[in-house]
Parts: sequence; structure tokens; C-alpha cells
Amino acid sequence: MTNIQAGRTLQSVRTSMPGPEVLAAVVDFFSRQSGIYAAFPEQIGTNHVTLRGMGIEEVAVGVAAVDGATEVSASSYMFDGQVAMFLASLPPAEEK
Repeated sequence: MTNIQAGRTLQSVRTSMPGPEVLAAVVDFFSRQSGIYAAFPEQIGTNHVTLRGMGIEEVAVGVAAVDGATEVSASSYMFDGQVAMFLASLPPAEEK
């Protein structure tokens, strides 16, 4: 049996935005969501942030500098649509 959610729970993108700015932006993005889609910082590090939504739902975002860009990986089970919207809002990295 194939897990349909497997491809949606971990998403990634390359952006021109520096890592610390990405982490600040994800906190701002999820704190502005309404109702059940809001999530708030639970743990903040230099290269990651985890946010907690209503109940036990978690959003985890990690950043890494790679070849002059920032690799952003985000994981969530229930907030996959909101994660995709956030990642789409980041400026893309320049192609090399």
C-alpha cells in the first residue's frame, strides 16, 4: 500500500533569502493564519524552527546555506497546504 501523504509531508525549495530571514518569515506567516491553521513557535534555533498548532500538530522548518542560496526544508502532516503556500512565497534562488 502506498502512503499518499509521503510526498506531501516534506517539502523543500531554494531561495535567495538568507536563512535567518526565512525563519523569521515562517514564524510571521503561521502566526497570521486563522483558526486551526495558526501555529506558534515552540523551538527556535539558528538553522531551524518548530511551530505548534492547535492540538499536537507540528510544523518543522530547517535552513542551510548551499552554493550562495538557502535550502529550505519544511515538514508537517496536517499543514502541508500552508507549508506549500509559505514556500511559494519565498523569492527563488538564481539559477547557476
